[in-house]
Amino acid sequence: MDISVVVPLYNEEESLHELVEWIAGVMKANGFSYEILLIDDGSRDDSWLRISELSTLNPYVKGVRFRRNYGKAAAINEGFTRASGNVVITMDADLQDSPDEIPELYRMIKSGGYDMVSGWKKDRKDPLSKTLPTKLFNRTTRWMSGIRLHDFNCGLKAYSNKLVKSIEVYGEMHRYIPVLAKRAGFDRIGEKVVKHQARKYGSTKYGLDRFFKGFLDLLSITFVTRFGQRPMHLFGLLGTILFFIGFLIAAYLAYGRIILLEYRMTERPLFYFGLLAMILGTQLFIAGFLGEMISRNSPDRNKYIIDTTTSGN
Repeated sequence: MDISVVVPLYNEEESLHELVEWIAGVMKANGFSYEILLIDDGSRDDSWLRISELSTLNPYVKGVRFRRNYGKAAAINEGFTRASGNVVITMDADLQDSPDEIPELYRMIKSGGYDMVSGWKKDRKDPLSKTLPTKLFNRTTRWMSGIRLHDFNCGLKAYSNKLVKSIEVYGEMHRYIPVLAKRAGFDRIGEKVVKHQARKYGSTKYGLDRFFKGFLDLLSITFVTRFGQRPMHLFGLLGTILFFIGFLIAAYLAYGRIILLEYRMTERPLFYFGLLAMILGTQLFIAGFLGEMISRNSPDRNKYIIDTTTSGN
Protein backbone atom coordinates (compact mmCIF):
# COMPACT_ATOMS: atom_id res chain seq x y z
CA MET A 1 0.00 0.00 0.00
CA ASP A 2 1.30 3.44 -0.90
CA ILE A 3 -0.33 5.72 1.68
CA SER A 4 -2.10 5.51 5.01
CA VAL A 5 -3.93 8.70 5.95
CA VAL A 6 -4.43 8.95 9.73
CA VAL A 7 -7.13 11.42 10.79
CA PRO A 8 -7.64 11.93 14.55
CA LEU A 9 -10.94 13.63 15.26
CA TYR A 10 -13.21 14.82 18.02
CA ASN A 11 -16.72 16.16 17.30
CA GLU A 12 -16.19 16.75 13.56
CA GLU A 13 -19.35 15.18 12.11
CA GLU A 14 -20.00 18.01 9.62
CA SER A 15 -16.67 17.78 7.81
CA LEU A 16 -16.08 14.03 7.49
CA HIS A 17 -17.96 13.32 4.24
CA GLU A 18 -16.31 16.22 2.45
CA LEU A 19 -12.88 15.33 3.80
CA VAL A 20 -13.06 11.67 2.76
CA GLU A 21 -14.34 12.54 -0.72
CA TRP A 22 -11.51 15.06 -1.12
CA ILE A 23 -8.85 12.57 -0.03
CA ALA A 24 -10.31 9.81 -2.23
CA GLY A 25 -10.33 12.15 -5.23
CA VAL A 26 -6.65 13.01 -4.73
CA MET A 27 -5.71 9.34 -4.38
CA LYS A 28 -7.61 8.33 -7.50
CA ALA A 29 -6.15 11.18 -9.57
CA ASN A 30 -2.60 10.12 -8.63
CA GLY A 31 -3.11 6.37 -8.80
CA PHE A 32 -2.22 5.74 -5.16
CA SER A 33 -3.26 2.65 -3.25
CA TYR A 34 -4.42 3.90 0.14
CA GLU A 35 -6.39 3.60 3.34
CA ILE A 36 -8.03 6.29 5.44
CA LEU A 37 -7.92 5.66 9.19
CA LEU A 38 -10.50 7.79 11.01
CA ILE A 39 -9.75 7.67 14.74
CA ASP A 40 -12.74 8.93 16.74
CA ASP A 41 -11.39 10.18 20.06
CA GLY A 42 -14.61 9.66 22.03
CA SER A 43 -16.74 12.19 20.12
CA ARG A 44 -20.06 13.23 21.68
CA ASP A 45 -21.74 14.14 18.41
CA ASP A 46 -22.59 11.86 15.45
CA SER A 47 -19.02 11.53 14.20
CA TRP A 48 -19.01 7.74 14.62
CA LEU A 49 -22.27 7.44 12.70
CA ARG A 50 -20.69 9.39 9.82
CA ILE A 51 -17.59 7.16 9.97
CA SER A 52 -19.74 4.03 9.84
CA GLU A 53 -21.57 5.38 6.78
CA LEU A 54 -18.30 6.29 5.05
CA SER A 55 -16.73 2.88 5.68
CA THR A 56 -19.79 1.30 4.05
CA LEU A 57 -19.56 3.58 1.01
CA ASN A 58 -15.77 3.42 0.66
CA PRO A 59 -13.92 0.15 1.43
CA TYR A 60 -10.68 2.09 1.95
CA VAL A 61 -12.13 3.90 4.97
CA LYS A 62 -11.46 2.27 8.34
CA GLY A 63 -12.77 3.60 11.63
CA VAL A 64 -11.65 3.26 15.24
CA ARG A 65 -13.71 4.61 18.10
CA PHE A 66 -12.35 5.26 21.60
CA ARG A 67 -14.75 4.67 24.46
CA ARG A 68 -13.83 8.07 25.89
CA ASN A 69 -11.73 11.09 24.99
CA TYR A 70 -8.05 10.22 25.45
CA GLY A 71 -6.52 13.09 23.48
CA LYS A 72 -5.06 13.66 20.04
CA ALA A 73 -1.75 11.96 20.81
CA ALA A 74 -3.52 8.72 21.74
CA ALA A 75 -5.55 8.84 18.51
CA ILE A 76 -2.43 9.40 16.41
CA ASN A 77 -0.58 6.59 18.17
CA GLU A 78 -3.45 4.20 17.48
CA GLY A 79 -3.42 5.26 13.84
CA PHE A 80 0.34 4.67 13.65
CA THR A 81 -0.11 1.20 15.12
CA ARG A 82 -2.71 0.25 12.49
CA ALA A 83 -1.17 2.03 9.46
CA SER A 84 0.19 -0.26 6.76
CA GLY A 85 1.10 2.24 4.02
CA ASN A 86 4.70 2.86 2.97
CA VAL A 87 4.08 6.54 3.72
CA VAL A 88 1.85 7.68 6.58
CA ILE A 89 0.11 11.06 6.36
CA THR A 90 -1.52 12.71 9.37
CA MET A 91 -4.01 15.52 8.97
CA ASP A 92 -6.77 17.18 10.96
CA ALA A 93 -10.43 16.51 10.24
CA ASP A 94 -11.58 20.15 10.23
CA LEU A 95 -10.76 20.77 6.52
CA GLN A 96 -8.10 23.32 7.41
CA ASP A 97 -5.45 20.93 6.04
CA SER A 98 -5.61 20.40 2.28
CA PRO A 99 -5.42 16.82 0.93
CA ASP A 100 -4.03 18.34 -2.29
CA GLU A 101 -0.67 18.49 -0.46
CA ILE A 102 -0.51 14.69 -0.15
CA PRO A 103 1.20 13.85 -3.51
CA GLU A 104 4.15 16.18 -2.86
CA LEU A 105 4.50 15.02 0.74
CA TYR A 106 4.53 11.43 -0.51
CA ARG A 107 7.20 12.25 -3.08
CA MET A 108 9.41 13.95 -0.48
CA ILE A 109 9.38 10.80 1.65
CA LYS A 110 9.75 8.25 -1.17
CA SER A 111 12.14 10.13 -3.46
CA GLY A 112 13.46 13.03 -1.42
CA GLY A 113 15.21 10.94 1.20
CA TYR A 114 13.29 12.32 4.18
CA ASP A 115 12.17 10.29 7.19
CA MET A 116 9.57 12.91 7.99
CA VAL A 117 8.17 16.05 6.41
CA SER A 118 6.32 18.60 8.53
CA GLY A 119 3.83 21.05 7.08
CA TRP A 120 4.36 24.75 7.65
CA LYS A 121 1.21 26.86 7.78
CA LYS A 122 3.03 30.01 6.73
CA ASP A 123 -0.19 31.90 6.07
CA ARG A 124 -2.41 30.85 8.96
CA LYS A 125 -6.16 31.37 8.89
CA ASP A 126 -6.61 31.18 12.66
CA PRO A 127 -7.63 33.90 15.14
CA LEU A 128 -4.95 35.90 16.96
CA SER A 129 -5.74 34.06 20.21
CA LYS A 130 -4.40 30.90 18.58
CA THR A 131 -1.58 32.23 16.40
CA LEU A 132 0.29 34.15 19.12
CA PRO A 133 0.61 31.20 21.56
CA THR A 134 1.57 29.00 18.60
CA LYS A 135 4.43 31.32 17.60
CA LEU A 136 5.73 31.35 21.19
CA PHE A 137 5.41 27.58 21.36
CA ASN A 138 7.32 27.06 18.09
CA ARG A 139 10.16 29.38 19.11
CA THR A 140 10.52 27.67 22.48
CA THR A 141 10.50 24.21 20.91
CA ARG A 142 13.09 25.20 18.28
CA TRP A 143 15.35 26.55 21.00
CA MET A 144 15.05 23.55 23.30
CA SER A 145 15.10 20.79 20.68
CA GLY A 146 17.57 22.22 18.16
CA ILE A 147 15.24 21.18 15.32
CA ARG A 148 14.82 24.01 12.83
CA LEU A 149 11.12 23.76 11.99
CA HIS A 150 8.76 26.71 11.77
CA ASP A 151 5.57 24.86 12.69
CA PHE A 152 5.81 21.89 15.05
CA ASN A 153 2.07 21.87 15.69
CA CYS A 154 0.89 21.54 12.08
CA GLY A 155 -1.37 18.49 11.83
CA LEU A 156 -0.37 17.83 8.23
CA LYS A 157 2.79 15.70 8.29
CA ALA A 158 4.25 12.78 6.34
CA TYR A 159 6.32 9.91 7.73
CA SER A 160 8.02 6.78 6.56
CA ASN A 161 6.34 3.63 7.82
CA LYS A 162 9.55 2.64 9.59
CA LEU A 163 9.48 5.85 11.63
CA VAL A 164 5.89 5.51 12.86
CA LYS A 165 6.52 1.92 13.93
CA SER A 166 9.54 3.03 15.96
CA ILE A 167 8.01 5.72 18.19
CA GLU A 168 5.25 5.97 20.76
CA VAL A 169 3.08 9.08 20.99
CA TYR A 170 1.38 9.91 24.30
CA GLY A 171 0.29 12.82 26.50
CA GLU A 172 0.54 15.95 24.37
CA MET A 173 3.52 14.50 22.48
CA HIS A 174 1.83 14.77 19.08
CA ARG A 175 3.30 18.29 19.03
CA TYR A 176 6.78 16.85 19.47
CA ILE A 177 6.81 13.99 16.98
CA PRO A 178 9.85 15.60 15.27
CA VAL A 179 11.65 15.45 18.63
CA LEU A 180 10.60 11.83 19.14
CA ALA A 181 11.74 11.02 15.60
CA LYS A 182 15.15 12.62 16.14
CA ARG A 183 15.55 10.77 19.42
CA ALA A 184 14.82 7.48 17.61
CA GLY A 185 17.52 8.23 15.02
CA PHE A 186 15.28 9.53 12.22
CA ASP A 187 16.94 12.91 11.81
CA ARG A 188 16.24 13.53 8.12
CA ILE A 189 13.39 15.92 8.87
CA GLY A 190 12.10 18.25 6.18
CA GLU A 191 9.52 20.99 5.95
CA LYS A 192 7.02 22.07 3.31
CA VAL A 193 4.89 25.18 3.12
CA VAL A 194 1.27 24.02 2.97
CA LYS A 195 -1.99 25.75 2.30
CA HIS A 196 -4.04 26.51 5.39
CA GLN A 197 -7.77 27.20 5.21
CA ALA A 198 -10.20 28.80 7.59
CA ARG A 199 -12.31 26.41 9.65
CA LYS A 200 -15.50 25.62 7.75
CA TYR A 201 -17.51 23.78 10.41
CA GLY A 202 -17.61 23.69 14.21
CA SER A 203 -15.19 25.44 16.53
CA THR A 204 -11.54 24.99 17.48
CA LYS A 205 -10.64 22.54 20.25
CA TYR A 206 -7.53 24.57 21.11
CA GLY A 207 -7.34 26.12 24.56
CA LEU A 208 -4.71 27.91 26.64
CA ASP A 209 -4.44 24.88 28.93
CA ARG A 210 -3.13 22.82 26.00
CA PHE A 211 -0.27 25.28 25.59
CA PHE A 212 0.87 24.83 29.20
CA LYS A 213 0.47 21.05 29.04
CA GLY A 214 2.48 21.04 25.84
CA PHE A 215 5.26 23.08 27.44
CA LEU A 216 5.48 20.67 30.38
CA ASP A 217 5.62 17.76 27.94
CA LEU A 218 8.47 19.51 26.13
CA LEU A 219 10.43 19.69 29.38
CA SER A 220 9.66 16.04 29.99
CA ILE A 221 10.73 14.84 26.56
CA THR A 222 13.88 16.99 26.68
CA PHE A 223 14.87 15.37 29.97
CA VAL A 224 14.02 11.85 28.80
CA THR A 225 15.86 12.33 25.51
CA ARG A 226 19.06 13.60 27.08
CA PHE A 227 19.14 11.83 30.43
CA GLY A 228 16.55 9.04 30.33
CA GLN A 229 19.19 6.29 30.29
CA ARG A 230 21.85 8.20 32.21
CA PRO A 231 20.15 10.16 35.03
CA MET A 232 23.43 10.26 36.97
CA HIS A 233 24.82 12.63 34.34
CA LEU A 234 22.26 15.25 35.40
CA PHE A 235 21.50 14.65 39.07
CA GLY A 236 25.03 13.52 39.91
CA LEU A 237 26.54 16.59 38.26
CA LEU A 238 24.15 19.02 39.96
CA GLY A 239 24.58 17.25 43.29
CA THR A 240 28.35 17.34 43.06
CA ILE A 241 28.36 21.05 42.20
CA LEU A 242 26.02 21.93 45.07
CA PHE A 243 27.93 19.80 47.56
CA PHE A 244 31.23 21.37 46.47
CA ILE A 245 29.79 24.89 46.89
CA GLY A 246 28.57 23.98 50.38
CA PHE A 247 31.96 22.47 51.22
CA LEU A 248 33.77 25.64 50.13
CA ILE A 249 31.45 27.75 52.31
CA ALA A 250 32.06 25.46 55.28
CA ALA A 251 35.84 25.56 54.71
CA TYR A 252 35.79 29.37 54.54
CA LEU A 253 33.80 29.64 57.78
CA ALA A 254 36.00 27.05 59.49
CA TYR A 255 39.11 29.04 58.54
CA GLY A 256 37.60 32.20 60.04
CA ARG A 257 36.64 30.40 63.24
CA ILE A 258 39.71 28.20 63.85
CA ILE A 259 42.54 30.28 62.42
CA LEU A 260 41.34 33.86 62.77
CA LEU A 261 39.14 33.27 65.85
CA GLU A 262 36.78 35.94 64.62
CA TYR A 263 33.30 34.42 65.17
CA ARG A 264 31.29 31.30 65.82
CA MET A 265 30.31 29.49 62.61
CA THR A 266 26.65 29.16 63.59
CA GLU A 267 26.38 32.93 64.02
CA ARG A 268 26.86 33.48 60.31
CA PRO A 269 23.79 33.09 58.00
CA LEU A 270 26.24 31.86 55.37
CA PHE A 271 26.74 28.73 57.46
CA TYR A 272 23.14 27.64 56.89
CA PHE A 273 23.36 28.29 53.14
CA GLY A 274 26.44 26.09 53.01
CA LEU A 275 24.76 23.37 55.08
CA LEU A 276 21.66 23.49 52.83
CA ALA A 277 23.82 23.24 49.68
CA MET A 278 25.61 20.19 51.03
CA ILE A 279 22.35 18.48 52.03
CA LEU A 280 20.68 19.20 48.65
CA GLY A 281 23.80 18.13 46.80
CA THR A 282 23.83 14.80 48.65
CA GLN A 283 20.15 14.24 47.94
CA LEU A 284 20.55 14.99 44.23
CA PHE A 285 23.54 12.68 44.00
CA ILE A 286 21.58 9.88 45.68
CA ALA A 287 18.60 10.54 43.34
CA GLY A 288 20.91 10.20 40.35
CA PHE A 289 22.42 7.00 41.74
CA LEU A 290 18.97 5.45 42.34
CA GLY A 291 17.82 6.54 38.89
CA GLU A 292 20.90 4.93 37.37
CA MET A 293 20.21 1.67 39.21
CA ILE A 294 16.58 1.65 38.02
CA SER A 295 17.64 2.41 34.44
CA ARG A 296 20.27 -0.32 34.40
CA ASN A 297 17.75 -2.90 35.66
CA SER A 298 14.98 -1.86 33.25
CA PRO A 299 13.83 -4.59 30.81
CA ASP A 300 14.18 -2.01 27.99
CA ARG A 301 17.75 -1.00 28.84
CA ASN A 302 19.13 -2.76 25.75
CA LYS A 303 16.20 -2.10 23.43
CA TYR A 304 17.49 -0.40 20.29
CA ILE A 305 15.90 0.45 16.95
CA ILE A 306 17.51 -1.63 14.19
CA ASP A 307 17.60 -0.02 10.76
CA THR A 308 18.86 -2.81 8.50
CA THR A 309 20.70 -6.09 8.83
CA THR A 310 22.69 -8.34 6.52
CA SER A 311 23.94 -11.92 6.74
CA GLY A 312 26.89 -13.61 5.09
CA ASN A 313 26.95 -16.98 3.37
